[in-house]
Formats: sequence, structure tokens, C-alpha cells
Amino acid sequence: MWLSLALCDIMAGWLLGCTLLLIGLNTTVSTKPACRIRITSQGLRLIRSEGLKFVAEELENISIADLSGKEGPFHYSISGVKITDLDLSTASLSFYPEAGLQFEVKNSSISVTFQRNMLYWLIQDAGQINASAEGASIWTVLDLSKSQSGQLKISKLSCTASIARMYARFTGNFRGFYEIFSGILTTGLRFLINQQICPALQHSALVLLNSLLETVPVRTPVDQYVGIDYSLLNDPDVKSDWMDMEFKGMFYTLGNENETLLNNGIIPLVKGNQRMVYISVSEYFFDSAMYSYYKAGVLKTEIPENKMSMDLAYLLRTTFFGAIILLTPTSSAREAPLLLDLEVTSAPRCTIKPSGITVTVNALMNVILLPPNSKPVTLSSIIMESKLNAKVSLKGKKLAMKLDLKRFRMYSSKSTLESLALIPLQTPMKALLQFTVMPIINERILEGVQIPLPEGIDLINETVKNHMGFLSIGADLHFYKGLREVIYMNKQPPFPNNTTVSN
Repeated sequence: MWLSLALCDIMAGWLLGCTLLLIGLNTTVSTKPACRIRITSQGLRLIRSEGLKFVAEELENISIADLSGKEGPFHYSISGVKITDLDLSTASLSFYPEAGLQFEVKNSSISVTFQRNMLYWLIQDAGQINASAEGASIWTVLDLSKSQSGQLKISKLSCTASIARMYARFTGNFRGFYEIFSGILTTGLRFLINQQICPALQHSALVLLNSLLETVPVRTPVDQYVGIDYSLLNDPDVKSDWMDMEFKGMFYTLGNENETLLNNGIIPLVKGNQRMVYISVSEYFFDSAMYSYYKAGVLKTEIPENKMSMDLAYLLRTTFFGAIILLTPTSSAREAPLLLDLEVTSAPRCTIKPSGITVTVNALMNVILLPPNSKPVTLSSIIMESKLNAKVSLKGKKLAMKLDLKRFRMYSSKSTLESLALIPLQTPMKALLQFTVMPIINERILEGVQIPLPEGIDLINETVKNHMGFLSIGADLHFYKGLREVIYMNKQPPFPNNTTVSN
């Protein structure tokens, strides 16, 4: 008996453990992207042209140690070594499958200047020397991965660099004499430069370029009500012609960040490689936004009578004349102003089809009378169902939407008879919503939501295409700030708390 109970406890514990493990695995697997971005080889060409400026500046600013020594009676020292020109015309930037990016320079040239100080027996000379390095080759691979915070980062840099030959050009009366010892100088100088190229590139990638990637929004507020989560779900998928990234693309309410909408939408697809970048977002992207605003309690508004047309106000009073008389049987109450209180009753839903995008909204409208010196009186509660046409656009790197009221119907929550009485109100009420409520909504959503791109980059020449369950955007990249400008702008230390900044 005791053994049977023990075995039962063991089996129960084992089953519980397996269940928890499966739940954990299911949670991980069920996390689906609502936003996918593809960078193509076309986009990489533009990034290359901008990146070469940054790499050249970084290599030209490397610090090279002074060099000194002697060979018999010949004493020499080299100081102030400076790279004055770096030929990167042969440089290439390409995707490195399953890793990230490959940067390669073949058979390039480097121009160098330095100060000489030489002593041979009693002959001493000092001045500047120009040197050139030929056959310079650099090979680097930047491994891209997802950081713990969900950002894209350069996790590792593999690098090899070499200079095949180096020549020094001497001038002056001792030119022939110095050329005898030029091999000693150039060999040491070539060694020093070789030793500095990879550390300089490593610092540029792991520190400076990573600081640029940190400007990509991950989990950030959109406004005072909601935020958006652009966490990467996994490491980038790198192929020979493109790199795909999958983002959570989920909105959340700032007041309760743990209450989010479950992603039951389809995974957006990314196709094509003719444009520099492709962005695809699913219906869930928009559904989670509307759900978050609904949970934040901001999808409601009031329309006073002075904002209504005279025809609508007259029809409302005519329709609810009996209720006004019964509920507030005084002459002053008959002239009391009306108020329409609108509130969305469930989270709106978005539907994306090749034919277009629609948003379904269900709301409740309370018709309220405001008698003087008395409490407000609710005359009726009207159920409203509407469908809105949506048009998505991309400005800079902000995804915006414009809504237009397409279909609208209203009926009473009390009786069929009252619903019939509301039919004359359909057209003027739709006009009221179109000209009063919709501009307020569009003013907010036209501000847009930033998509996950670094600072200094915008998207231009965009084209939007609707698919079944998602939409895709093809666009070109545009740098409105240089890489160095963005990097060093973000490196500026914040002002101390006790410091006052004045204009």
C-alpha cells in the first residue's frame, strides 16, 4: 500500500513537471511576429557607401605608437604617425549567410605621414616623411544576433588585416643615404599599422555601431496611453541576398503593461528583393493597438448639442419627445440641451484583404438630456455598428493610418419599435460622426508609429500592398544624418540634475 502511494506521488510529480515544461515550450513557440523587416542587397549598397565614410574616418584616426631603434651607428625614431588617405574603392559589404555581414577590402593602398629623427655618427636630421602602403587587405565578419533586451546587436567581430608592401619617400640632401635604411623604417611601421587595424574596427563595431543600433526602439511609449514592443523574437535570418528580422510588433497599455492581446493572427510574409527594404505587418499589429487604447479607456467622447447640426438636434428632440415629457415633465426641461455620450463597447478589429483594409467598431451612444438645476437624464441607449475604411501610409519611418466611415447603422437596445423610430437619424448621425468624431481620431493616428529603424535613417518612395491578413511596404533607404553624427550625438553625456540649461 505504502509503495503504491509513493509510486503515485512520483508519477503525479513527473506528469506535473512534463505539463509545466510543455506549457513553457508552448509559450515560447506561440510567440509569433506581427512585424517583419527585410534588408536586401540593394539596401546594403547604400549602407556600404555611408559606412565606408565612417570606416575611413575611424582608420584614419587610429593611434599608432612611436617607434625607435638603432642599427649599429644608425639611430632612428618615428613619431606622429598619421594615415592621410585610405583607398577603399575595392571595399565590399555583403551578407554573410547564417552570421551577419562581411566587410572586405582587397589590394588597397594607404598613405602615411610621420616625423623622422635620425642620427648617423655625427650627422643628425629631422623632418617629415611620406610613406605609402600597398596590397592592404582587410577581412571582417560581423555576427548579428538578438540581445537580451530584444535589440539587434553586433555580438562578435572576426578580423584579419595585412599590408603586403610599404615604401617611404625621402627628400633633401640625405635622400640617397636614408634610402639605404628605409627597409628598417618601413618594416617597423608596417608592423605597427597591421597591429592597429583590427582593434580599431573592433571598437568601431562593438562599441560605436552598437550604440547606433541601440537607437532602434524596442519597448517604448507611443503616447501617454499606450506603448509598443518591437523586441526581436530571434536572431536575424541571413541569406546571401537579404536579411530578415522578426519583431513582436505588439502594443500595450501603459497603465497595465501585462494585459495584452494574444496574437492569433497569421505571420506576415516578406517577399521580393528589388527594393532596399520590405516591411510586413499583420492584422494583429493594428488589433493590439486598438485593444490597448480600448483598455486604456480613451475610446469614448461626448458631443454637446452645440456641435450638432440643427436638423439632427431637431430629429433627436422629435424622436425622444415622449421620453422627455415623461421623464422631465417641465417646460424648461423641453428646452434643455442634449448630449450624446459615445463609448466603444469592445476592442475594434482590423481586417486586411487584397481589396482593402476595414476596421469594425461597436459602440454605445447614450442620448442624455441636461435639465437646468437637475441631474442628467438618459433618454435612450443606442447600439451603433460601423465599418471604417483604412488607408496605411509611411512617412519617414512612421507608419500612419487614415480612417473613413464606410458603413453605419444604429438600433435601440430596448425595442424593435424604437429601432424603427431611429431610422430617420441614420444619415444625419453618420454625417455627425464623419465631420466631428473622425477628424479627432485621424488627427491622432496620422501622427504615426515609428517602425524599428535606427536614428538617422528614413524610408522614401514607399509602396503599400494589401494581402490576406497582412500588408507589405516596399521602400528605399535615405540617410538624413551620417553614421558618425548619430553615434556621437548619442554619446553626449546627459546634463546633471543640478544643471540648468538656458537658451
